[in-house]
Amino acid sequence: MEYLIHILIITGIYIILTLSLNLIVGFTGLAALGHIAFAAIGAYTSSLLALHFGISPWIGLIAGAVLASFLGLIIGLPSLRLKEDYLAIATFGLGIIIYAIAKNWVSLTRGPMGLPGIPPFSVFGYEISSVWSYLILVLAFVLITYLAIRNITNSPFGRILKGIREDEIATLAMGKDVNKYKLIVFVVGAFFAAIAGSLYAHYITFIDPSSFTAMESVAVLLMVVFGGMASLKGSFVGASILVIFPELLRFLGMPSSMAAPLRQMIYGLLLVILMILRPQGLMGKFRFK
Repeated sequence: MEYLIHILIITGIYIILTLSLNLIVGFTGLAALGHIAFAAIGAYTSSLLALHFGISPWIGLIAGAVLASFLGLIIGLPSLRLKEDYLAIATFGLGIIIYAIAKNWVSLTRGPMGLPGIPPFSVFGYEISSVWSYLILVLAFVLITYLAIRNITNSPFGRILKGIREDEIATLAMGKDVNKYKLIVFVVGAFFAAIAGSLYAHYITFIDPSSFTAMESVAVLLMVVFGGMASLKGSFVGASILVIFPELLRFLGMPSSMAAPLRQMIYGLLLVILMILRPQGLMGKFRFK
């Protein structure tokens, strides 16, 4: 049972990541490929503050989210001049830079050795260490993320985002400051991604650079595309399927040397079939350009 709850916790964390990326990619149409970098910022910030300064993980979570938002603003500014593939390459480079810093700044992050012994969250002196209590915590943040992004996308602000996605020039012609909206979207997406990273760090109690590789950014993007672009329900479906389904293959009894490649093959096959039969994703409303 604890293993099942563990999978649900990891799924919830990926749902937060997928929802935040869907705001950028699905609703606004910006090709972002470095989203896991913001999760890494959140994870390392809250972990380092807790380990070295004894600061509460709750404060560390907010600090990491604010720092990631600031990074999203910095990255967003030069990215405003870039479109489509060029924007994807620039944001992908961000993921590689953050990974390189985490791996090579050994005096701060301990590099490949990672950060062990990260303390869990606590409420009124009670440590949230059991899987059941942590599942409730993650579900609460999933709900907060969902409600926040739903309110954004259903508001007049969200309609402008969709206008940017469909026809940026027409949105500009209507007198809307497109660049301002893009920056806000990057900041909000980075904020929630950092929360997901912090939740992951304090749950696993150990992080190292391998948890935040560039391929993780691709995996989160695939969850968005698989579930459906510009669909919040699709974010739940995409993240759940692509996290839970590969785990089911563990019960086939195959050695790990065979199971891991087989999971990747099935994973890729599902995506190829989906892109042929339903390129907008399972519950999507618009195709990835």
